Amino acid sequence: MPILNIPVSRWGQPYTSLDTEDVVHFITGETLARVSQANTGLLARDMRLAERARQVLTEIPVSDLIAMMKKAADLYLNATLPMGDGAQTPEDFARQQSASTGLPEHMSRANMTKNHFVLSNMDKILDALTRGLDLNILTRGYGIESRGVMVSYQAQSPVLGLVLPSNSPGVHTLWLPVIPMQIGLLLKPGPQEPWTPCRMAAAFTEAGVPKEAIAIYPGGGEMGAEVVRRSNRTMIFGGTPTVERYRGDTRVQVHGPGFTKILLGDDVVDEWEKYLDVMVDSVFLNSGRGCINCSGIWASRHTKEIAEALAERIGPVEAKPPEDPEASLAAFTVPGAAKAIWKSIESGLHDAGTEHVTAKFGPRLVEKERCGYLRPVVIHCDSPDRSLANTEFMFPFVSVVRCPQDEMLKRIGGTLVGSAITYDEQFQRQLVNATHIDRLNLGPVPTIQLDWLQPHEGNIVEFLFRPRAFQSRLEKVAV
Repeated sequence: MPILNIPVSRWGQPYTSLDTEDVVHFITGETLARVSQANTGLLARDMRLAERARQVLTEIPVSDLIAMMKKAADLYLNATLPMGDGAQTPEDFARQQSASTGLPEHMSRANMTKNHFVLSNMDKILDALTRGLDLNILTRGYGIESRGVMVSYQAQSPVLGLVLPSNSPGVHTLWLPVIPMQIGLLLKPGPQEPWTPCRMAAAFTEAGVPKEAIAIYPGGGEMGAEVVRRSNRTMIFGGTPTVERYRGDTRVQVHGPGFTKILLGDDVVDEWEKYLDVMVDSVFLNSGRGCINCSGIWASRHTKEIAEALAERIGPVEAKPPEDPEASLAAFTVPGAAKAIWKSIESGLHDAGTEHVTAKFGPRLVEKERCGYLRPVVIHCDSPDRSLANTEFMFPFVSVVRCPQDEMLKRIGGTLVGSAITYDEQFQRQLVNATHIDRLNLGPVPTIQLDWLQPHEGNIVEFLFRPRAFQSRLEKVAV
């Protein structure tokens, strides 16, 4: 396959830079694409065009933009689309994304299907996220809602900046509703994953979205920081340091580690075997890479047995080539990353009361010439005080933690998704009131099960639009 040259997209105008970065195959080292790199000065100059992005979108009725999203869905999933100075089939996309990110090819195809679903159901998703608001009110800025009440919503930025990751292609569903809300897109792709932003932009423009509404500025860490600095609203993905850096900054919506958990109530824990499939799927599916994958299972008793049962199910899993339809583990494509993570886990295993339950299934670290894998890890902690009791890594890793039910909510810390399996109404009420659990599932719901009609880590409509008081008296006074 010829090397693709992918330019910067300056609000629809391609720009080839002398400064480029190669996207390479994580196994062979073959160059897949040469991506032009933008610098901060270029972005600073081009931000004068950001207002134009919203302007061209507000000239198109929201209903038409939603129809374009549905057309884009089919183009993205099925069509051959422009990619840099070449073209890309859906099959090319799955292979190229897998080759640069380490994700198995069948998981890349599954992510395409998720994106297609979201775009195809954009009318229902926006209706749910806006709670049935007439979307023309977002265009005009004010209007009468269905109750007969005057409301006003003010766009807080003409564009949404996005600093995107390389290692989790599933996050792209979060920004797909932005264009039909008539807000432009300023995309900074992850270094190893230019594929989704570029293919999605091509599908959008092919479906009729004005090219001036979308910009793509590849670059290093300084470019990500510049996107945040120049945008009045930015969505960024990163680790705990990133979360801390932007904590309290209302302009920035940070998507960081999930520390997602399953809590087994005392009323069901003696029948834990009934819920083993829910636990396995929550930990293991999608290679454990998502922030909604479970990294902690908490119960007051039977924790050793639960850990042993989980280890029996996922401990024997081996690393397989990305093209293998049975491959279930993603590679760590950054040299030394898998080894560094394993060393971090090993240091925590020295704690008294911590046991590596998957040890009997062979070594967890698998090192290849240009990448590494980590096979599933199940840890048992006899107390929340152990250093590995509340940790998260981007592979199937889970700590099974013994903790009394009446201490759980005080000890679990921030939790993106909490699946609480309990029918105890008093415990359920405490869970509903727990402000440190973002998404709450009551009952045996896998943590990875999403309802696309509900917000994820904050409602994007409320992030982009500010409700405000508004009155009008526009009748002309007779002279």
